[in-house]
Amino acid sequence: PRARILPAAGVSLAADAKVTYPPGVKEITDKISNDEVVKRLKMVVKTFMDMDQDSEDEKQQYLALALHLASEFFLRNPNKDVRLLVACCLADIFRIYAPEAPYTSHDKLKDIFLFITRQLKGLEDTKSPQFNRYFYLLENLAWVKSYNICFELEDCNEIFIQLFKTLFSVINASHNQKVHMHMLDLMSSIITEGDGVTQELLDTILINLIPAHKNLNKQAYDLAKILLKRTVQTIETCIANFFNQVLVLGKSSVSDLSEHVFDLIQELFAIDPHLLVSVMPQLEFKLKSNDGEERLAVVRLLAKLFGARDSELASNNRPLWQCFLGRFNDIHVPVRLECVKFASHCLMNHPDLAKDLTDYLKVRSHDPEEAIRHDVIVTIINAGKKDLNLRVTGRARCPCDDEAMMGLAQLYKKYCLHHEAGKESAQKISWIKDKLLHIYYQNSIDDKALNEMWKCQNMLRSHVRELLDLHKQPTTEANSTAMFGKLMTIAKNLPDPGKAQDFVKKFNQVLGEDEKLRAQLEMLISPTCSCKQAEVCVREISRKLTFPKQPTNPFLEMVKFLLERIAPVHIDSEAISALVKLLNKSIEGTADDEDEGVTPDTAIRSGLELLKVLSFTHPTSFHSAETYESLLQCLKMEDDKVAEAAIQIFRNTGQKIEAELPHIRSTLIPVLHQKAKRGTPHQAKQAVHCIHAIFHNKEVQLAQIFEPLSRSLNADVPEQLITPLVSLGHISLLAPDQFASPMKSIVANFIVKDLLMNDRSIGNRNGKLWTPDDEVSPEVLAKVQAIKLLVRWLLGMKNNQSKSANSTLRLLSAMLVSEGDLTEQKKISKSDMSRLRLAAGSAIMKLAQEPCYHDIITPEQFQLCALVINDECYQVRQMFAQKLHLALAKLLLPLEYMAVFALCAKDPVKERRAHARQCLLKNISVRREYIKQNPMAHEKLVSLLPEYVVPYMIHLLAHDPDFTKPQDSEQLRDIKECLWFMLEVLMTKNENNSHAFLRKMVENIKQTKDAQAPDDPKVNEKLYVVCDVALLVIANKSTACHLESPKDPVLPTKFFTPPDKDFVNNKEYLSSEARTTLLTGKPKPTPVLGTVNKPLSVTGRRPYTKTTPSDVGSNISGTSQPSSPADSKGSENEENPVSHSSCVPHPLTNRGKKREGSENNATPTVTPATPTPLNKPRRGRPPKSLASSAGGVTSAEKEGSGVGRGRKRALPPQDTSPAAEPVTKTPKQQKDTDSKRATPQRQVDLQRYGVQWEVWSGRGGGGGNRGCDAQASETAGSGSSSSSVPVIPSLAAPSRVPSRRRCILGSDGDTEREIESSPECLAASGAGREEQGLLGADTIQVQWKRTGRACVYVCAEAARL
Repeated sequence: PRARILPAAGVSLAADAKVTYPPGVKEITDKISNDEVVKRLKMVVKTFMDMDQDSEDEKQQYLALALHLASEFFLRNPNKDVRLLVACCLADIFRIYAPEAPYTSHDKLKDIFLFITRQLKGLEDTKSPQFNRYFYLLENLAWVKSYNICFELEDCNEIFIQLFKTLFSVINASHNQKVHMHMLDLMSSIITEGDGVTQELLDTILINLIPAHKNLNKQAYDLAKILLKRTVQTIETCIANFFNQVLVLGKSSVSDLSEHVFDLIQELFAIDPHLLVSVMPQLEFKLKSNDGEERLAVVRLLAKLFGARDSELASNNRPLWQCFLGRFNDIHVPVRLECVKFASHCLMNHPDLAKDLTDYLKVRSHDPEEAIRHDVIVTIINAGKKDLNLRVTGRARCPCDDEAMMGLAQLYKKYCLHHEAGKESAQKISWIKDKLLHIYYQNSIDDKALNEMWKCQNMLRSHVRELLDLHKQPTTEANSTAMFGKLMTIAKNLPDPGKAQDFVKKFNQVLGEDEKLRAQLEMLISPTCSCKQAEVCVREISRKLTFPKQPTNPFLEMVKFLLERIAPVHIDSEAISALVKLLNKSIEGTADDEDEGVTPDTAIRSGLELLKVLSFTHPTSFHSAETYESLLQCLKMEDDKVAEAAIQIFRNTGQKIEAELPHIRSTLIPVLHQKAKRGTPHQAKQAVHCIHAIFHNKEVQLAQIFEPLSRSLNADVPEQLITPLVSLGHISLLAPDQFASPMKSIVANFIVKDLLMNDRSIGNRNGKLWTPDDEVSPEVLAKVQAIKLLVRWLLGMKNNQSKSANSTLRLLSAMLVSEGDLTEQKKISKSDMSRLRLAAGSAIMKLAQEPCYHDIITPEQFQLCALVINDECYQVRQMFAQKLHLALAKLLLPLEYMAVFALCAKDPVKERRAHARQCLLKNISVRREYIKQNPMAHEKLVSLLPEYVVPYMIHLLAHDPDFTKPQDSEQLRDIKECLWFMLEVLMTKNENNSHAFLRKMVENIKQTKDAQAPDDPKVNEKLYVVCDVALLVIANKSTACHLESPKDPVLPTKFFTPPDKDFVNNKEYLSSEARTTLLTGKPKPTPVLGTVNKPLSVTGRRPYTKTTPSDVGSNISGTSQPSSPADSKGSENEENPVSHSSCVPHPLTNRGKKREGSENNATPTVTPATPTPLNKPRRGRPPKSLASSAGGVTSAEKEGSGVGRGRKRALPPQDTSPAAEPVTKTPKQQKDTDSKRATPQRQVDLQRYGVQWEVWSGRGGGGGNRGCDAQASETAGSGSSSSSVPVIPSLAAPSRVPSRRRCILGSDGDTEREIESSPECLAASGAGREEQGLLGADTIQVQWKRTGRACVYVCAEAARL
């Protein structure tokens, strides 16, 4: 019963009543010492302890004493012993006089209970001599429920708050269960018997649940936890009201704990879910908040509540559960991520919820955020490790495949290899092995291929082998340096290379001290080590490195990981034999291929492809008669791919066949000879390489192939030429000492004169720029192989003593200048011309990979090669860029060729520009990493440091054929885009103050002259303009570029003259208007093809008019404009129809030659002009000069009318009306030359091209161009069309410039649209899979000249203008 504040029953006390003390106790006043007070109080305490509620006489007798003990003297006594004894007396007084209290004043009662509460702090020290009295005080108060008297007080809450704070503060680990029990009794009675719990009092309880307080005093947390459990029915309402105020009404000021509501909800739910019965619906409201951070906080909270081990919240509150699942699709990324993280925990604790979570995890496995997809994989794998029934099917999309595959591999290892859950569980995941291998074998850029996996293993094995070899050598400084580099390389192949470095160093130290350990490792990486031996070696090495006292050993884990990566864990001789037996069953038709869902032919081809991959990484495992006999059977099969793979396996593995398996050798030789002579081109290549690799008498064998093939070459049957050309090319590459000389006559008399310089058949006139491989004419395929033969022959010789490389480079340059139509007879189709341009550009790039040829490649030839990346045909650009990237990434090409990627900024296809940027990033990364890993590379920084590409880029852009007007804003914007395309990647980081280095380099270029034309002021002006644009870009993008350069850059002398001390170039070549335009003007919109190879329309150009169909064949008008996509109605890669833009006929209208089938000589009818946006000028080679084809110079050229601009390639005229021939001014030398020409088509002998083919045939010396032969010119001009002399373009005439295809040259305004070619056949082309070689060689000396407003292409050696 609640105590009342009334005088004791039947007791009346006079105001001046005398205080009666127990017997033997003298009066207690402030006149005596503290010790005496304590002594007398102890006797009083004992008296009150012995009294009970029934002692009415004693109650009346000691009432005055009870009142006296509540006086100020005792309540404020400074002695703690006095205060303790008084508190014990007061507690007993409340017990004795219950239910009424002897004190009637509310203020006095408040003072008494606050006094007693303060004394309870003494409970903290359990070792105190007075602790028993403190415990007695607590016990008395709890048993009597003395504090219930305070309910009658108006400010009782202050007393209760102080009491609760005191008890929570003093509780500690040294207290026994009784102390806990009495505290709980005392506090719970106040909660349960009161009228309610105020917010302040509730805060004193809940504050102990906050993590920070919980960690400080675990006992206080436990006390609050039990208190809440005991009073759940009473306090739940108060808790609900608190959370309602904060969560729903947003009144955070109601409590200092408002910011900890979610922590409190979590703790209260863990204590007793019933405490939150009314709170959970409020959380559903918060889950739908508009504030993402607030939703995230609620999701984090509910994830813990739903995922708790014994939680039944999901089943008891389905609406809240469904609302929570909806957050898996939240728009806020952190919310989705938190949901996925929750799923892992929930699946382990609540398998019954797996069904609900599965669908949401499947959706999130395709989330656009990589972190979310990663966590989905981790969730699935962790759940699978615990219970295989918890498995989410499907596969997260790239780039989390690595994580998914690693997780699946761990599951397979756990349940199948270690059999941790029995056969039934292992059977459930037996699919993992096949799935993983299938993923590895996918032939995709983004997925690892199986051969890559084994290739990496083979590489790591070789690194470990080299490390062991270093241990065998004496210890020197050089040896230690090499060993350190090898250790760093090995660490890179391990997870977390940073941590692995220390472990690898430690492992290397152990290897140096333990010879037996080295022997085990030697056995493990031996080519003859079987899988069983590898298992023993790994076990022995692990045992030696195990330290029993360490529960976890990260060093051992790292070593195990290294051993697993280098050990032959799945492939050895036994495995190869088993694979070959399966292959034999498929060949014999006894295998169950049909049951597996594949045809026998597919099974054989796939099996051989797998064996081919293994032959690269495990060649010694193939050495057995049974294996080679099976491969011989494959060689006799009709499937070309099967035979090719079998030959390659022999090539990779057959080094011991001749010595140990003579019967295999005798059977193999005739088969290889037959394949080299009459097989497919790929079979021929592999057969020649196989003979060279495995036979000792290779010279005899190759000669037996070379001689009959060289005699049987016949250009009239191109179908039978391709395989012989491939075989001859590879023979000359592999055995140059034996076959280089015989090849000279073949090259001069057949390859050049008979094959490349003649067009025997007429190509397909479908107008496409690219066709599939199977639609390419045999003659063009033969010409492509002929070009490759020239390159292989030169790469085999690796010297230019006979000047053959100079001649070859001039030939390749001529092919690029003529757009692939070397003879200019107009017989070859556009798609075939694209093939030949690609072959010529790739050939120059291949030769540049050989240092001796790179040195003789002139800047003009380099520019011609570079412009292939802007070819009009999409596939040519794509394949050329891929070949360029691969050669640069392998550090085979000189640094200058990386500058070619800057031209990709002009590519109209967004994907091509993005690909080029990725190539730049990769190549720059490769070069920086190479410099870091190779100390010797610092001596060759000029050829390796990516920043040194800038001079080459500037020179290349200065000679860009589109850059004709140094102050034209459009052209300057193009230059800026190209510069920034490269500089953006280079300036990503300012390592070693590289930005200042770039600025200094460009400034140094301005102090030199263009080595290509040092005396030409216009050429140098363009160079300086490009430099100023580069400086503008660098300064605009970097604030650190004006710092001091770390070192003085070195400029390539091949492109720039040495700086002249007397020449100081401080001039600014960009006008202020141009600078403003480049800096503040709107960026030029980069055209993006909606459909690849569709023409582009560019606004802001001069309109043009649509022509009649008869106008399509005439494309020579200087004012002609390209038609719009709607007007042209052409398909992909069709030739450009050209329309006239003026109603007035141009003087040159009738000079165009019509194509067969649509030719007529009538003057075209001109229709009225219809304004249409003009298309962007195409990037490519320039149109062919009319002067060369017409035998004279037109008035339009002389007067600068710009016929060379904005039109398609000029065709040789058939009927030229005299009225259409305007009188023009012609330079005297040009007149002399032109007067000797009379025939419509140019036919000149080989010397007109400046090539001494006699050198190739062994008849002459010196391969350079020694000038134009006037007699030859006269002969060529005499009209002897029946001459057997091959047709070749005359470079003496001002015909064309070394430009991109369809380059714009001549007058202003006229343009020609860009035609793209379809990438549909790209996959079949095999781009980028060619062999790798090196660039190099001597080219035609080409330079730009400007005569009036027409560009003239000058052959400096062959022509004298």
